[in-house]
Amino acid sequence: MSFVTHNPEPSDLAYVPFVSVENMMRNVRSIGVEKALVGIAEYIEEDFLRWESFDKKPRIPAHAPQGVIELMPTSDGKTFGFKYVNGHPENIRDGLQTVTGFGVLSDLATGYPVLLTEMTILTALRTAANSALAAKYLAPKGSTTMAIIGNGAQSDFQCLAFKEMLGITEIRAFDIDSTASLRLARNLADSGLNVTICKTPEDAIEGAQIITTVTADKKYATILTDNMVGSGVHINAIGGDCPGKTELHKDILLRSDIFVEYPEQTRIEGELQQLPEDHPVTELWQVFAGQVTGRTSENQITLFDSVGFAIEDFAALRYVRDLLPRTGHFEKLDLLADPDDPRDLYGMVLRSASADDNQAA
Repeated sequence: MSFVTHNPEPSDLAYVPFVSVENMMRNVRSIGVEKALVGIAEYIEEDFLRWESFDKKPRIPAHAPQGVIELMPTSDGKTFGFKYVNGHPENIRDGLQTVTGFGVLSDLATGYPVLLTEMTILTALRTAANSALAAKYLAPKGSTTMAIIGNGAQSDFQCLAFKEMLGITEIRAFDIDSTASLRLARNLADSGLNVTICKTPEDAIEGAQIITTVTADKKYATILTDNMVGSGVHINAIGGDCPGKTELHKDILLRSDIFVEYPEQTRIEGELQQLPEDHPVTELWQVFAGQVTGRTSENQITLFDSVGFAIEDFAALRYVRDLLPRTGHFEKLDLLADPDDPRDLYGMVLRSASADDNQAA
C-alpha cells in the first residue's frame, strides 16, 4: 500500500500581496476614480515633503529605436520601491499599449517584498494626480478651462484630476486623430465636465488658463509654438519624457518659470533638454514645502516640465498598499521560497520532488 503525501501549503512568509489588472480596476471602482486621484496626490505631497529622506537617482533606461524600457528605484531608508515601465509610441498601431508597467515595494530591513502590483493603470492615475497637485500651486487661481492636446490613454485621468482638485469645468480637446477626441468626450460625458472637441491646437488653447500637452510621438516635436502661448497661463507638459522627445518650442521655455521634479533627470528627458545645463529651474518639492513661491503674478507663465519620478511611484505604491486592507481586492502570490531551515533550500526542492512522486504513484 502506498500513501499519497501532499506538498505543505506555503507559509505566510512565502506570500506577497499581488494586485492584478482586474483587482486594480476593482480597487479603483470601489472608491471612485476621483477619490483615488486625490488620495494618490496626498501621498505624493507627503513624500515630497520628506524629500531629503529619499535616495534619488535618474531612472535606468534601455533605449531602442521604437521606445524605451526603464527601471525607477528609490528608498526612504525603511522601504524600497521600484517601477518597471516602458514607452513605445508605435505600439498603438499594433493594438498594444504605449505604456505598461508593474511595481514592487519591499521591506528594506529584510529584503522581502510586501507588494507586487500592476502599474499601467496606477501610472496613469499617479501621473494625473501629480499634474493636478503641481497645478494647485502653479496655475492661475480660479481656473475653469483646460486645453488638452493629445487625447490618448492619459487624457481622461488628467481631465478628472483637474476637475476634482482644481475645479476645472471646461475641457478643450485636440488630437491629430479625431477618434481619440471623440473617445475622450464619450468617456467624460457623465463626469460633469463640458468637453469641446477642437479642430486645431490654436482653437483648443483659446480661453484656457491651463494647457496640458500629453502627446506620444518619440521625436522633437513642436506641439506649442511661442506665438500660441499668451501670458498668465500654466503649462502642464507631460509628453516630453525621454531623450529626443519634446513638445514645446524652445522660446516658450525662455519666457516661462520652469518647475521640475528632479533636475538631474529632467535635464536629460524633459523640455529642458533644449536649454543649457545651467538654465535655472525650481524643484517642485521646494514649492510644496513653502520654501519657494510657485505662482507669483497674474502675467507669469508657469511650466511644469513633468517627466515622472520614482518618488511619485513610491507614493502611489504606498497608497495601494494601505488601501488593500480596506478593499480586499488582491491575491496572495506564492512568490518567495520559505524552507523550514533557511539554509536548506536544496532540501526543500528534494522534499517537493518526493511529494510529487508520491502523488503520481
